Amino acid sequence: MTDNKKQTILIVEDELPLLNVYADRFDEEGFSVFKANNGQEGLDIAIKEKPDLILLDILMPVMDGLTMMQKLREDNTWGKTVPIILLTNLSADEQRIKKIVSENKPTYYLVKLDWSLSAIIEKAKAAVLPSQK
Repeated sequence: MTDNKKQTILIVEDELPLLNVYADRFDEEGFSVFKANNGQEGLDIAIKEKPDLILLDILMPVMDGLTMMQKLREDNTWGKTVPIILLTNLSADEQRIKKIVSENKPTYYLVKLDWSLSAIIEKAKAAVLPSQK
């Protein structure tokens, strides 16, 4: 990353091996990383730390990612605008998902199987550093 301030990312993922792989790679890319393994923990960390970007799974225990995103978007000014990348195995075809996504406007909706980790990192960089391609 080219600027002096490290960009912060919160990764919310309940599959711990995947959470750790994402965290390690984003750390290698120069991000300061916060980790959470369910939506409630993610919401608490997000409100406290106000990361520059949130990488968010949908299917998780305690609180799912869609609920977490809705709570952030209704919470405060920062929560309404923070870039969120939904990264999930769910297709956005289900009506409930379509409705929540359209109302809460995540920056990207990515299906895990369709995206390499390198491509996810590039999307994340583009979300926090729009001048990057």
